[in-house]
Amino acid sequence: MTLRVVGAGLGRTGTQSLKVALEQLLGAPCYHMVEVLQHPESVRVWQDAIDGKPVDWSALMDGYAAAVDWPVVAFWPELADAFPDAVVLLSTRVHAQAWWNSADKTIFAVTRRGIGDALPEMQPHARMIEGLFERFTPDWDADDDGEAARRAYDAHNAHVRATVPGERLVDWQAGDGWEPICRALALPVPDEPFPHVNTTDDFRMMVGLD
Repeated sequence: MTLRVVGAGLGRTGTQSLKVALEQLLGAPCYHMVEVLQHPESVRVWQDAIDGKPVDWSALMDGYAAAVDWPVVAFWPELADAFPDAVVLLSTRVHAQAWWNSADKTIFAVTRRGIGDALPEMQPHARMIEGLFERFTPDWDADDDGEAARRAYDAHNAHVRATVPGERLVDWQAGDGWEPICRALALPVPDEPFPHVNTTDDFRMMVGLD
């Protein structure tokens, strides 16, 4: 099995809904941050990538047909190079403020809480996640209104659009549904609504932020 989809969209752009959708379309697992939590041995591999050490991407992605969300998005160029036949799926929100409104209340809120301090066994995960955010922008939490993070979000998306050839790029928002993805993968469109999971409220309840 080889990756058919490399996700270049940041977390909180519908990536867990994409995971569900891609697994349905491709009939195989889609890599996502939840996979890291279920396979803690992979934390060391992602930390190696953050530290600039070589990574066997084919081995890491063995058994998966697609990959989205963190930590994948931090290394989408490397994965796109390793799997040259895969489409690059850029999931976005309607604008940076909409993304920040969700990210600030979810993934960044978890990191601010210092989960590695509260749960020592999670320290490697916490270090990895902090390294990913630093790679995204060192100033991700430098101010209350998220200006630096929003700039980094826009810069990230612009870089993907400027770098990936148009025939390989799927530029997608949740309202676009199945069609752009199915067209890129030459697959029929399912006769059912596109999945919608892991809302901001769902996330906060799952990790005990409320």
